[in-house]
Amino acid sequence: MHWTQALTSERLVNIALLWFSFYWSRLRKIPLTRGLPAAVAIEPTTLCNLRCPQCPSGKRSFTRPTGNMDITFFKHLVDQVAPHAVYLTLYFQGEPFLHRHFCEMVQYATQRRLFTVTSTNGHFIDPYKAEQLILSGLGRLIFSVDGVTQESYQQYRVGGLLDRVLESIRNVVAAKRSLRKSHPQVVVQFLIGKHNEKELSGMRSMAKALKVDQAVFKTMQLYDEEGVKQFLPEDDRLARYIRNENGLMLKGRLRNSCWRMWYGCVVTWDGKVVPCCFDKDARYVMGDLNNNSLQEIWFGEPYRQFRHKILTGRSNIDICSNCSEGAKVWIRP
Repeated sequence: MHWTQALTSERLVNIALLWFSFYWSRLRKIPLTRGLPAAVAIEPTTLCNLRCPQCPSGKRSFTRPTGNMDITFFKHLVDQVAPHAVYLTLYFQGEPFLHRHFCEMVQYATQRRLFTVTSTNGHFIDPYKAEQLILSGLGRLIFSVDGVTQESYQQYRVGGLLDRVLESIRNVVAAKRSLRKSHPQVVVQFLIGKHNEKELSGMRSMAKALKVDQAVFKTMQLYDEEGVKQFLPEDDRLARYIRNENGLMLKGRLRNSCWRMWYGCVVTWDGKVVPCCFDKDARYVMGDLNNNSLQEIWFGEPYRQFRHKILTGRSNIDICSNCSEGAKVWIRP
């Protein structure tokens, strides 16, 4: 119900235009773009307190600039997207709660009737922050947990403290109850790897004990041989990949279409527009919001050419080769 409050008539018409242009483009193999992005992901910061070994933020391996989004720039961006967007994701790379204006960002987006969601490693939500977060109007809050013991948790969340994460979750659940709010929807998310694949039952029990709204089990994205060796589950049913004579292959067939290229985009902390969340190092910049409006970028030539590549030869785009869009990668809890 909280989500449906973002569905204005103008936004519904926009979604219909996006839906039509996507399926027309997929049928004709010619990119047609009608409507503006209905979902926008904004990167508050690239900074992170953890050192997760398969994450660019954790590895400190970005080749692009790093930093924090200016709050004035953020509000200007929200003003641009509010007429047509429904869903605003306030994370990309980095830990969003390291941005000192994060709750203000959520509140501003909520005032523009946008449904907001964020994901956190859960180390910075004390009782006061939990209350402020709920009052800001956040719609969905995802906690990355990835283990039921400190020993298994820290295998991937290097530098993290499981007890602190669990306390943050309890703080939010308690604040929701105290303030008598139904939002945010609190989700615990478990990335499944070799280090924790025997803990699924324990993870379900943990989520139930925490009284969260949902538990999500997600396959792990891997980038290099070291990551495969350390984290690829032994149970193939829990992996995003299958083994063959050539090594690893993503489950499912990579289709020459991608709904993400029509319904949404990602904006980095410094205003670069990239096509999706798999472009973590912003190698495919569609435009710069410091120089052009989102509408100009969305209908611009770089985006048109990229969509054409998606429709005619998606396997030739490197960020697509590790993409879960359309592949069988989710684990049923």
